[in-house]
Amino acid sequence: MNRDTLTTLFKQVALGEIEPEDAAERIASLPFEELDFAKIDHHRQLRRGFPEVVFAEGKSSEHLLGILDHLASRDTPILLTRVDAAKAEVLAAAHPTLTHNALARTMHRGAMPATGRGEILILSAGTSDLPVVEEAAVSARVLGNEVTVINDVGVAGLHRLAAARDAIRRATAIIVVAGMEGALASVVAGLVDVPVIGVPTSVGYGASFNGVAALLSMLNSCAGGVSVVNIDNGFGAAVVASLINRGPAALREARE
Repeated sequence: MNRDTLTTLFKQVALGEIEPEDAAERIASLPFEELDFAKIDHHRQLRRGFPEVVFAEGKSSEHLLGILDHLASRDTPILLTRVDAAKAEVLAAAHPTLTHNALARTMHRGAMPATGRGEILILSAGTSDLPVVEEAAVSARVLGNEVTVINDVGVAGLHRLAAARDAIRRATAIIVVAGMEGALASVVAGLVDVPVIGVPTSVGYGASFNGVAALLSMLNSCAGGVSVVNIDNGFGAAVVASLINRGPAALREARE
């Protein structure tokens, strides 16, 4: 349930189209729905503007099916992240309306209405970063954003980044996905006047320490305006970029 459906429900009660008892029954499960193994947060869309997202890693297929059965009964977008191939096969059989992106390891249905002021740009340093890029792109689109992705523009060949200058100038927020030494986030932040969200990836040889080197490099950026999410956290970056892209004014307009 979102603000629009809740407002419509109140208006229907005021007009006598729905009995108060029926409305109360619909609202009864609004804060959260308790299962034996999970509490489904139906209130999240009212609080944050988008519904609960399911992190599939570590959950059994049975638990995911139980959660999906309850989410699918409501008219809201669905997004699952970190879905491996075996779980995706089970979930797709039970919920064929879900779209599976094997590279991103996501499954989703529908998307939020477009509320962004502009465009989110996702830049990757190299092709090895694509799984994280795809997770960020799928997540940002489900959250109601226009998204452009430009891959393989890392610091080993900065002329490739220069070729993307038009897309860089259009962006309201930029997600930079990079492993190895993670330098691309600093380079991009030094060129733009919009927030840059750095996503360090676990790509690299031994001394990259599975993304720790890129994480520390981004945290120590000398270019102002770089914020950093956790290693390989494309979804987290998409949420931050979405909140930036909506902006307070867009949120206020959406609530009127």
